Amino acid sequence: MDIDSTDPDALIPVRTLTADDLGRIVRIDERITGRARGEWYRQRLHRALNESALNLSLGADLDGHLVGAVLGTLQYGEFGAPEPVAVLDTIIVDPQFAARGVGRALIEQLVKNLRALRVERVRTEVDWSERPLMGFLARAGFKPVPRLVLELPLGDEQESP
Repeated sequence: MDIDSTDPDALIPVRTLTADDLGRIVRIDERITGRARGEWYRQRLHRALNESALNLSLGADLDGHLVGAVLGTLQYGEFGAPEPVAVLDTIIVDPQFAARGVGRALIEQLVKNLRALRVERVRTEVDWSERPLMGFLARAGFKPVPRLVLELPLGDEQESP
C-alpha cells in the first residue's frame, strides 16, 4: 500500500519494533545527530525487546521502510511513584518525513497501548536546546513536572564531595 507521505492525515502504519530494525534506527539517528551511536541503540533496543516486562517500542513504516521509532520501557517504582511509569527513551523520525505525522502516529499508538495496560504516565527527558522536540511533545500533551534533575560533573578539576 502506498501512502501519500505529504498528507498529514494519511494513515501511518505503526508496529512493534524488532531487532532487525536496529540498522535503520541507527541511520535515522545519524542523519539527525551527525553521530554514529550504534552501540547505544543496540543496548536500548535489546533492553526494550528483551529486558522490559512489556515491549513499548514502536516503529512507523511508509512504503515498506522504517521512518520513525519510539523506544521505551515500563518501570515500577521509578521517580518515587509506586505505580508503573512508561519511560520514553527515544523518539526519532527520519528528517525526510518530518512534519508528516510520523511522530504523532507513534505517540498516539504508544498512548493507546499504555491506556489499554492502565498505565497512567509517560515520562521523558529533553535537552534544553531541543526546542522543536519540546514543541512536538507539548503538542502531544506532555508537560513539565515539578522535578529538578541535578548533576555533579566529574571532570579532573572537580573536588570530591
